[in-house]
Amino acid sequence: MKTIVLMGIKHCGKSTQGKIISQKLNLPFYDTDDVIAEMTGKTPREIYTEKGQEGFMEAEKNACEFVKKETALKNINAVIATGGGICGNTQAVEILKSFGTLVFLEVEEKIATARVLREIKVEPDGTLSNMPAYIAKKNPRTVQDAGMIFHDFFSERVKVYKELVDLTINVSGSSKSENADKIIEAVNS
Repeated sequence: MKTIVLMGIKHCGKSTQGKIISQKLNLPFYDTDDVIAEMTGKTPREIYTEKGQEGFMEAEKNACEFVKKETALKNINAVIATGGGICGNTQAVEILKSFGTLVFLEVEEKIATARVLREIKVEPDGTLSNMPAYIAKKNPRTVQDAGMIFHDFFSERVKVYKELVDLTINVSGSSKSENADKIIEAVNS
């Protein structure tokens, strides 16, 4: 078995599944967003805001290199949860492919939409905040606008992920533990 790399749209359950799988297999768990924060002292959103997409992608690539070196030094496999946009970071994906099995956690669009939209805040002046950058940059006026932006984004992103990964596992409609078992079984087949 190789390292299990969980990929997918924001809020599809990568971190949750990663922690469950790592416990079931007694493997270390890494979340690339947490590794970025540990390495830089800043959240991924702060890096993206301060240094733009290029700066963030560099930090993400460095986090993937760190995990690869860490697991190689210890001669172990691991479970890795990636950020939702890693599919756009070719260098980071290539690093992960070099030592892991890439697994796309496919979730129904309505579930992903509800999870993303519930985090959006409507400020007293009517403006929206706390949105993913890919939604914010399109300046939605309402939560409904943000949902329409997410729809287009979701459709495009699913296609990209399916082309990149080794396995696709649908995680809609099953319990967290059942999904973890499905992922483990698929990776070991």
